[in-house]
Amino acid sequence: MKKIFRFYLLPALMVLSVSSCQKNFDAFTKNANVATAVPASLLFNGVLNSMVDFPDGADEIWCQYYIYNYNYYGNNTYAFGPGDNYYLALKNVVSMEQQAALAGQPAVNPYTAMGKFFRAYFFSRMSLEEGDIPMTDALKGLANLSPKYDTQKAVMLQSLKWLDDANADITTLISQGTTTIAGDMYFNGSLAEWQKVVNAYHIRLLLELSKVSTDADLNVPGQFAAILNNSAKYPLMGSSGDNLQYIFVAPSNFYPMNPNNFGQNGSRQNTSQTYIKLLTTLQDPRVFVTAEPVRHLVDDLHQSPTAFNSFVGADPGEDLGQMYAEAGLNIYSFINRRHYYSTYTGEPSIQIGYPEQEFEIAEGINRGWAAGNAEQHYINGIQASWAYYGIPTTGSFNAFFYRPGSTDVQNLGNYDAFPVNTNWATYYAQPSVQYAGGAAGLTQILQQKYLALFRHAGLESYFTYRRTGVPNFTVGPGTANGARIAWRFQYPGSERAANTANYNAALQSQYGGNDDINGVMWILK
Repeated sequence: MKKIFRFYLLPALMVLSVSSCQKNFDAFTKNANVATAVPASLLFNGVLNSMVDFPDGADEIWCQYYIYNYNYYGNNTYAFGPGDNYYLALKNVVSMEQQAALAGQPAVNPYTAMGKFFRAYFFSRMSLEEGDIPMTDALKGLANLSPKYDTQKAVMLQSLKWLDDANADITTLISQGTTTIAGDMYFNGSLAEWQKVVNAYHIRLLLELSKVSTDADLNVPGQFAAILNNSAKYPLMGSSGDNLQYIFVAPSNFYPMNPNNFGQNGSRQNTSQTYIKLLTTLQDPRVFVTAEPVRHLVDDLHQSPTAFNSFVGADPGEDLGQMYAEAGLNIYSFINRRHYYSTYTGEPSIQIGYPEQEFEIAEGINRGWAAGNAEQHYINGIQASWAYYGIPTTGSFNAFFYRPGSTDVQNLGNYDAFPVNTNWATYYAQPSVQYAGGAAGLTQILQQKYLALFRHAGLESYFTYRRTGVPNFTVGPGTANGARIAWRFQYPGSERAANTANYNAALQSQYGGNDDINGVMWILK
């Protein structure tokens, strides 16, 4: 028996020894300096960065604000390629919610509330660019590698519901004493501020649906009126202090245009006629902050640098070779050097802001979706935009223009200062500015919204033009696409390659089987 016992004991000891070694080995191979899980707050911060539309990109060209004059560096064509792909950001939203649950947070918590907002934001943005998109079957990972496409109507219905639910959840959280969310880089965690953003975006999305506002399922007028008529339930932005805006910080996060790249980039682009002509026609003082006067008119023809006719933008439809030659002759206005290039922090980049909200409320009231004072919201929007640029409603400010021959954009001594007087009553008395109501008033609202969104809110001005035709976007050889403004972006190449059957079915049901940038999506019919 002793011999048998020894034979059985030896393998048992060997097993214990091997198990112990394996356990110790696994422990030693784990790197204590590498995270095995990401907290919800960090994921939240990453998602916030994913939603930023930065200035100085293609969006500004397609919105006809700021355009190229040299083909080597870029062009002004509407030869759209793939739209934005936010599915990675949405996967991080799912992970954020999961990590919040693992951390013991209740079913309704700040991250689930913001997750609903993010879903509405990202899915609706992709749909606005492309049309039908995968939504219901998306984000399931290996469980579904070929998600079907939801109709654009279904995406919009669900996005509107998410926004409503996000607002309700934030109200519940605040009432229960949960007033902050960790990881917030915009509002220092204030859920009350985020609730205003959620509702401002809800207003924006309803306006995006203006051409299908009679659809009974969407109930666009009813939703708009519900938000506008119940400020306790749906708090909105009360001033520009509520803006969702990206702040640039030196030395870690420079504004895209800064002293480091002025010498290389400063003259590759000039302002667009679409933007500048609207400002000068309205005799709007914002032109003195955002643009430089035409040097030929000031230096050679001796016009005043603060005369409105001293500012000229190039036609986006102009042949690029011709525009390049004319820009070299100093007959177009460049972007203002002091405001945009002299520092590393530039200006805050507004993603969803109070001026836009006010113009959109005015538009909804003008369209008869709710009772209210459209003119007051219209005025609020203009004055908030002026204030953003440091322009007083009545008073004076200095316009700064870069002196020809200067070599240092940071040296404030290289700018000439010109006092500009402003008088709100005189400005607003212009028939082209004073709110007229009706169709003319709608055009005025849309024009002022366009001016306020210069360098802000990504493609919003393009989306507004696409559904309203305001302001008039010009076309020609320089914009290509058969002298047409493209109506949509194409689907990402990954859809064509990895989700072929559903991709083809979506094209067939919407655009005659072609991924056509001139195809008309449902919300524009």
